[in-house]
Amino acid sequence: MTDATAGAPAGKGSLLEEDKRTKRRNAAEARFKAYGLGAIGIAVTALLLLLGSILLNGLSSFQQAFITIEIPLPADALDQDGDGALDRVTTFTVKPILEQALIARVDELNIRPVDMSDSDIGGIISGEAPATFLDFVRNNEDLIGENAEFNILANGRIDGFLKGRVSMESAARDSNVTQDQLILTNQLIENDVIEQRFNWDFITNPDASENRPEAAGLGVAILGSLYMMIVVLVLALPVGVAASIYLEEFAPKNRFTDIIEVNIANLAAVPSIVYGILGLAIFINFAGLPQSSPLVGGLVLTLMTLPTIIIATRAALKSVPPSIRDAALGVGASKMQTVFHHVLPLAAPGILTGTIIGLAQALGETAPLLLIGMVAFVRDYPELGLEGFTDPATALPVQVYNFTQRADPAFVERASGAIITLLVFLVFMNAVAIFLRRRFERRW
Repeated sequence: MTDATAGAPAGKGSLLEEDKRTKRRNAAEARFKAYGLGAIGIAVTALLLLLGSILLNGLSSFQQAFITIEIPLPADALDQDGDGALDRVTTFTVKPILEQALIARVDELNIRPVDMSDSDIGGIISGEAPATFLDFVRNNEDLIGENAEFNILANGRIDGFLKGRVSMESAARDSNVTQDQLILTNQLIENDVIEQRFNWDFITNPDASENRPEAAGLGVAILGSLYMMIVVLVLALPVGVAASIYLEEFAPKNRFTDIIEVNIANLAAVPSIVYGILGLAIFINFAGLPQSSPLVGGLVLTLMTLPTIIIATRAALKSVPPSIRDAALGVGASKMQTVFHHVLPLAAPGILTGTIIGLAQALGETAPLLLIGMVAFVRDYPELGLEGFTDPATALPVQVYNFTQRADPAFVERASGAIITLLVFLVFMNAVAIFLRRRFERRW
C-alpha cells in the first residue's frame, strides 16, 4: 500500500485518481481558459481586420500618379517685360504651357485616341500642377528660354485609375473623366510618361480643395498637432507632477483632500467634448484667444490630460517602497529632500510613461478641437516660432474628419492615409514609453 492510498479517507479511493468533483473542477478550469483564449482571439481578429482595412485603403495614398514631360519655358510668355522679373506670371500663364507640352508629347508618340480633343488631353493634368510649376519657374529663373523636364501631378481620376478605384465602366457615368482619357492614360503608362511614385507631398503639403484631392496633404495638420503637444507637455507635466507630489507626499489626509481625489478621478472620466465646450466658453468667448489656434487647442487638451497624468504620477509615487522614505528620514533627510532626492527619481519611469500615454491620448482627440474651430479649412502653414502658436491650424484627427466629409472617393483614401500617419505617431509614443519604463525601472 502506497502512502497516497494509505492516507486516503476510507471509502474515498486513491488520491492519485480523479473523482467526479475534481473532474468537474478541472473541466470548468479548462473551459475558462478556452473562453479567455477565445476572447483574446476575437479581439486580435477584430484588430487585424481593422488595421487591414485601414492599410488596404490608405497605403495607396503614399503613392501618386505623376506625368513626366519636357516643358518649354518661353521667355515671351514668362518674361514679357524682358527685365527678368516674374511678378506678373500667374497660374493662368503657365497652365497653357503645361497643356501644350503634354499635347505635343502625345502627338509625338502618336497615341492620341480618335477624335480626342486637346482640352481632354490637358484635362489629365491636375489643377494643382500650374501652381507647383510656377514655383519651380520662380526658383529657376536661369532656365527661362530653355526646356526643362518636370513631374506634373495627374488629376485625381487618373490617379484613381492607376490604383483601381476608377474603371472604364465608372468613367462612362462620371462627368470628371472620359473613357478616352483612360485609354490615353494606358498608352502614356506604356511609354513611361505616367508612373506612380512615392508621394512626399502627402506628408508635407497643406490641405487642398474638394476638386483637387490628389494635392491634399497633412503638412499643416502635422505641424498643428506638434504645436499642441508642445503646449500640453509644457503645461500639463509640471502642473500634474507638482499636484501629484503634494497630494501623495505632503497633503494631510482629511475630507478636503478626499474631495479633491474623488474629483480628479471623476475628471478623468468626463467625455472629451465637455472640455471642448469649456475651452470655447473660457479661452475663446471669455479670454478672447484666437480661434483655431494651437494655443487654444493645447490648453483644452491640457485640461483633459491633467487627470490622467496626476493619476499615473500618484501610482508611480505609491510604487516606491516605504522603506526608501524611512531610510532617508532615518539618516536625517528632510521631508522635501526625501521626496526630491529619493522618491521622485525612483518614480520617474512611471511618471514619464504616464505622461507619454496622456500625450498620446490627447494627440488622438477630435471632439474638443471641433468645438474650438480647428475644423476650418487651412491652407497656410503656421509660422515657425512663438507666432505659430496663435496662427490658424488644424490637427491630424480633425484632418481625418475633414477628409471623410468630402464627396470625392479619393478623400476616403486620404483619410485612411492620415489615420496610418496618426497611428505611426501613437505607436512611436507608446514605444518610447515602454523603452523609458524598461530602461529606468528598478525592481525591489
